[in-house]
Amino acid sequence: MSVEFNKLRKRIRRLAGQAIVDYGMIEEGDLVMVCLSGGADSYTMLDSLLYLREVAPINFDVVAVNLDQKQPGFPEDILPTYLTQLNVPFRVIEEDTYSIVKEKVPEGKTTCSLCSRLRRGILYRTAVELGATKVALGHHRDDILETLLLNMFFGGKLKTMPPKLVSDDGRNVVIRPLAYCNERDIKAYSAAMNFPIIPCNLCGSQPNLQRRAMKEMIQEWDRRFPGRSDNMFRALTDVVPSHLLDRKLHDFNTPAKVSGELDDVSNWLAAPNEPSEIVAAPIRLMPGISTIGSSAN
Repeated sequence: MSVEFNKLRKRIRRLAGQAIVDYGMIEEGDLVMVCLSGGADSYTMLDSLLYLREVAPINFDVVAVNLDQKQPGFPEDILPTYLTQLNVPFRVIEEDTYSIVKEKVPEGKTTCSLCSRLRRGILYRTAVELGATKVALGHHRDDILETLLLNMFFGGKLKTMPPKLVSDDGRNVVIRPLAYCNERDIKAYSAAMNFPIIPCNLCGSQPNLQRRAMKEMIQEWDRRFPGRSDNMFRALTDVVPSHLLDRKLHDFNTPAKVSGELDDVSNWLAAPNEPSEIVAAPIRLMPGISTIGSSAN
């Protein structure tokens, strides 16, 4: 293998390991359920976790899970064959979410939102059945940035995909080991490894136009200003709540005294149409300086 490939593989594994350590994703004795969709991201995640399992200072194990949603033309043999060759334990869950999505979503509309909700519920349930202590998803750095912008522009919220998350019912812990890895590296690694990719367009849905717009926006920023997305991601790791506007995160009502006593709020706000009286302080002149309109002798 080439020097460039070795650098790429080392970078992905190092970043995955660093993210796992930084956010305490995997602990001693964990059973990590790796959600394998057949895309480049999930293959790369599985590959990285299998490597890290061998070199990590703690003991953990993995089990791969694929959800067969009964999409027409889905190649049922690809993932079982691949996982058997790797000697990785796996389970394939068969749930006809395809029919539900086609029934609920009008023709031509994006199905990704409903599909992902249904898929998440099934995967959470499966993790409990398997006794998995962690549920690993293949979202990467670009996904995190795109979700940040989607929530800002279309949801009015400052939030994104966290590297580690406890489900609403407290029964599952979701981790994203590729949180530090960028999509470009993952695609290059997947191509070099020749993973048996299963395309996501089997369902025939339209692409998520809003997410695609966010992706293109970030790519354009990086073209014009190299390193812009790196700074955006770094900002997510260095949040200053007191410099935002969320009163749930910071108590803005706590007096911030610099000197003397803080005036009552009524003295700060003038009533409508009743401006506060402003009294000019006496002007002290330096020797030889006169007021306007007068002359110095």
